[in-house]
Amino acid sequence: MSKVAVFARLLSDYGVARGAGCLRRYFVSVGRVMANSKYEYVRKFEQSDTCLPNTWIVVRLDGKCFHRFSESHGFEKPNDLRCLSLMTNSAQCVMKEFSDIVLAYGQSDEYSFVLRRDTTLYSRRASKLISTMSSHFASSFVFHWSKFFPISPLLYPPTFDGRVVLYPTSANLRDYLSWRQADCHINNLYNTCFWALVHDGMTNTDAVKQLKGTLSSDKNELLFSRFNINYNNIPPVYRKGTTLIWSSQKETVRSKDCSRRAIRSRHDKDMLPGKDSRECN
Repeated sequence: MSKVAVFARLLSDYGVARGAGCLRRYFVSVGRVMANSKYEYVRKFEQSDTCLPNTWIVVRLDGKCFHRFSESHGFEKPNDLRCLSLMTNSAQCVMKEFSDIVLAYGQSDEYSFVLRRDTTLYSRRASKLISTMSSHFASSFVFHWSKFFPISPLLYPPTFDGRVVLYPTSANLRDYLSWRQADCHINNLYNTCFWALVHDGMTNTDAVKQLKGTLSSDKNELLFSRFNINYNNIPPVYRKGTTLIWSSQKETVRSKDCSRRAIRSRHDKDMLPGKDSRECN
């Protein structure tokens, strides 16, 4: 029987009101039958990627081919505060969208998001966490581009890849964050030296040769003796990255004191207790 015939039969037997209700139930039952079709077996090919329970879930996003992206858009070297600020703004958008994120850490073209150990977001499915966070981060980056680059148009959309890593203990998580901050220091110290040499007239190839095999102490000495730069006086946002955490802010609403959650940005957060940045080579 066609759908038109079914509709006419129901209206004739039960009237408009009851007929419409019967019609809805009819199509629901038909939908269930169709859902249980012979093709439903293909769902068995989907693999479970549920993250282990009671573990810290870290989602790390990295810019894909960001070296080319930075050159195409004329980023300042060795650091472009506009891009770093845009990255942080995009990370804040992700935190506001996914409130189970308790902390985020970013440096250069990457950001790491730490979710609560007991989070049930997307049933802890790794693929869902990666895809939604990376897409929200990338779309926020594009959406807010003009606020941070008002006179530089976006030439092509950026791409961010993502991965999920699980850490069973808080100590493991702390070591992970320390690792990413050490990476921030190592890369920034090298880039600061490299671009100081290049801006002083040296070719890229010669700058790489001069820095090859040097230790952190050698790079610090080079910056101070040749360029009068004290590395420890460089803004912390470049040396230590950016840490985003939730904090409570008090505000008065209709003569009542209320608190609300807000995201606080810190650049002085040291993930390496007892470590001087010069000890990291």
